[in-house]
Amino acid sequence: MCTGACSKFIAVPLYPLALVSIICNIMLFFPDFTTDYAEIDREGVNTITQEVKYMGGVIGGGIMVLIPAIHIHLTSADKCCANRCGMFLSIGFAAIGVVGALYSLSVAAVGLANGPLCFWRNEENPIPQWGTPFHNSTGSYLNDREMWKWCVLPENVVEFNVALFSTLLVAACVELVLCCIQMVNGLFGCLCGTCSGED
Repeated sequence: MCTGACSKFIAVPLYPLALVSIICNIMLFFPDFTTDYAEIDREGVNTITQEVKYMGGVIGGGIMVLIPAIHIHLTSADKCCANRCGMFLSIGFAAIGVVGALYSLSVAAVGLANGPLCFWRNEENPIPQWGTPFHNSTGSYLNDREMWKWCVLPENVVEFNVALFSTLLVAACVELVLCCIQMVNGLFGCLCGTCSGED
């Protein structure tokens, strides 16, 4: 396969992956599919999980992957950047995508490990309070659904966070692999040409 065609093969999946990352991150601001908790959080009372505010899905897996995807896609076009210089530039853009994907991956992993911020109580702490009850559980809460009942508000916040952070984690892993492949592909395209006949 020519390096130009490979660039197109890599760029096209990056668009929906970036979109999924952005949507998941935005949805995490609205647990229980309501704006109430976001409004309360804006007033200074922490009701939104801290890792959501790091914007890993919007900035890292979204914008920092979307911009390289556009350039990588242009690199595959016959009349635009399909030359050694374009392939060389795609290495740099793909590296930006790698950094963005790593950021999104890190934030999602920490979000999964720490668990959601919620209004919680259990046998040891019978007085309900806002906090992260699973912060010191080293992720063991993921296997124990009984612990999920500790979170009273927002309803089903544990399932909500686990589903969306897991989606962000998978999307970031795929973005990372694709951007790394493009770095290698860009190097080959820079050294050997793109098969477009315009090198």
